[in-house]
Amino acid sequence: MKTSDLLAKKSAHTEIGLQDNELPAYFAATPGWKQDGPRIVKTYEFKNYYETLAFVNAIAYTIHEEDHHPELTVTYNRCVVKFDTHTVNDGKGGISENDFICAAKVDVIFTQTFG
Repeated sequence: MKTSDLLAKKSAHTEIGLQDNELPAYFAATPGWKQDGPRIVKTYEFKNYYETLAFVNAIAYTIHEEDHHPELTVTYNRCVVKFDTHTVNDGKGGISENDFICAAKVDVIFTQTFG
């Protein structure tokens, strides 16, 4: 799995989560993302509140287009982004490829705008 593979894909409805043995390849393609129970998470840091809010606004279009919405925790100079997929594992939720597709796209936005 490569980052470019994830960037070339579009999030689509799924009820199939990733297996634990599949996760290392996905994490290798999305540096800085970590597993937090049944979700993936990454913290982005900024110079000030304005940049933090600009980042949230910058990712809004992409996450809307992917129809895969993260949980965001916004503070003065950081934004914690958490992705999970509610429809996998018989509706119990978990991690799917969609989470990594969106994670890769959010990373690109951060790098191009704030990196």
